Amino acid sequence: MTPDFNDVHVPVLAEEVVALLGGSGDTLDPSGLIVDATLGAGGHSASLLECFPRIRVIGTDQDPSILECARKRLEPHGDRVRLVQCRISELSRLLRKLRTERPVGFLFDFGASSLQLDTPSRGFSFQEDGPLDMRMDPCRVRTAADVVNTWDEEDLADLFYHEGGEKRSRPIAAEIVRCRSRAAFHRTGALAELVVRIVGRTGKIHPATRVFQALRRAVNEEGEELLAGLETAEHWLADGGVLAAISFHSGEDREVKHFLREGVARDCWRLEPKKPIQASREEQRKNPRARSAILRGAVRVRGEDECE
Repeated sequence: MTPDFNDVHVPVLAEEVVALLGGSGDTLDPSGLIVDATLGAGGHSASLLECFPRIRVIGTDQDPSILECARKRLEPHGDRVRLVQCRISELSRLLRKLRTERPVGFLFDFGASSLQLDTPSRGFSFQEDGPLDMRMDPCRVRTAADVVNTWDEEDLADLFYHEGGEKRSRPIAAEIVRCRSRAAFHRTGALAELVVRIVGRTGKIHPATRVFQALRRAVNEEGEELLAGLETAEHWLADGGVLAAISFHSGEDREVKHFLREGVARDCWRLEPKKPIQASREEQRKNPRARSAILRGAVRVRGEDECE
């Protein structure tokens, strides 16, 4: 069943994204093409299209069910919107195929969508039992169950620590390997129960949060996809074009920060604003997902070598 976008939370930092991609000056009225490379339910694109009547949007997402939600949401904007299913790493090839002009804006909202997290049958949730899947693109071969049941103990521990920040990664990995020798893991509930048993319940964050985050990132190759997206934006953005990148994971934000700082050193980017943007207390109160969101922006500039 296709989820209903009306049940989805408001997109995080929507006003800040609109302001960032709207340019500068007293009159914010950009024209041209904006690429929303992580479309989700289309909330950010809807805000941009409503605020700026002269822009057009190419929206992409690797998840076909979510793309269908966005299609319904953005239908009132007619031919100003073009939606295509593709992974971020396939975006450059898509833009060449479509023979687009250079975009004036690129938007990335990295991480999982609320639609994915809130649908137990997708296997992202540790709150409700479902298949141990976690694929954003259903065409991917590897599932979370494959990782849990086939990776060796050391690789699992490293994954949970480096991609999830889980301090008890080694005892968790050891217990997974011990338990799977008797029966493979196929359900999210069984894995979440194991993590709770090892970590215990302390604080507001569910004990399985970090392990599930790490598995999701491995299944969907999120680190590789993020870097491919930033490189695509650098290659395709028009002079003066704006990049807006939202991260929810400290590792993701470090990657964005490092990429842009290195680009500034090559005279490819100008940070704008110079410091990252976080959600206001009011937005965090209304939308808990916004608490970990970090928005970084940059303007594309060209050096003598065109940054190639």
